Amino acid sequence: MSRGVDQQVRVAIVGTGNIAGSAHLPALRGLGPEVAVVGAADVHPGALAAFAAQWDIPDTDQDVPALLARTEPDLVVVCSPPGLHSEHASAALRAGAWVWCEKPPARSLAEYDAMIAAESEGGPYAAIVFQQRYGSGTRHLAGLVRDGSLGDPLVALCQTTWYRDDAYFAVPWRGKFETEGGGPAMALGIHQIDLMLAVLGDWAEIRAMTGTLARNIETDDVSMACVRFERGTMATVVTSALSPREESYLRFDFRDATVELSHLYGYQNANWRFTPAHHCSEATEKLWPSTEDVPSSHAAALDDLLASMRAGERPKAGGARAAGRLSS
Repeated sequence: MSRGVDQQVRVAIVGTGNIAGSAHLPALRGLGPEVAVVGAADVHPGALAAFAAQWDIPDTDQDVPALLARTEPDLVVVCSPPGLHSEHASAALRAGAWVWCEKPPARSLAEYDAMIAAESEGGPYAAIVFQQRYGSGTRHLAGLVRDGSLGDPLVALCQTTWYRDDAYFAVPWRGKFETEGGGPAMALGIHQIDLMLAVLGDWAEIRAMTGTLARNIETDDVSMACVRFERGTMATVVTSALSPREESYLRFDFRDATVELSHLYGYQNANWRFTPAHHCSEATEKLWPSTEDVPSSHAAALDDLLASMRAGERPKAGGARAAGRLSS
């Protein structure tokens, strides 16, 4: 771990919007004295002051490098708008801190490469917040794919049908290529896409279309893709910000079983459904569910990141592995 810390982890927050308070601070505070949130940065002084008061954060600054120099954190949580992710993550890495960066990691591969170039061998490293891959159901399914217990994966469906109204897109940085980087596939569906990749590995071919059907924005509000994976699996990916009945749904059809997941923002074992093929034996039915029931969450992802920090190893959701691949 950077700066030789082997006990309490000093954390700084960059960006104090909704996701910082609703997800990251509860996960960090849930670790008790293992973690100390020592500083926060945001360009909006009123929001920054309110956030620091709510969470009892001792040091704040509108300037990220100044905060990093003064607080010397071991870990920086990047919750700023997507257009600033690469800049803020790179600054933290150069300052000697590990990074936990909200999705999407960057607006382009070039920006992501710049972020990774700021890492150092043995740490600090950057990890991306892909909390859906850390539920026990996904890890169990990836293991079954890895050892071939369900036969070849043949067909997959990946659906993120959520609803975001005009007020959601009224936030100045949303719905613009310059500041958000893309439409709902990057901002919303990225979590289910990452879960699919965690199970099936890399894809080899993509054919897609996007549309801006109902929101007055620069980017798209719906996208659809047909995907062929390196192992031959064929999948469809649908991402929408226009769907009143919201659902996150994944379906994996293997030779010997269908495995489905239906949830919204997080899941546990009860959200999965396992259907063996007619030709399968009772042994196949016993492959599911997982023997543990760990919900997908920021807390589960944070536990994994802190373990990587202490071991001085690249996190599972970092580098090339930020694109899934739990099954490989």
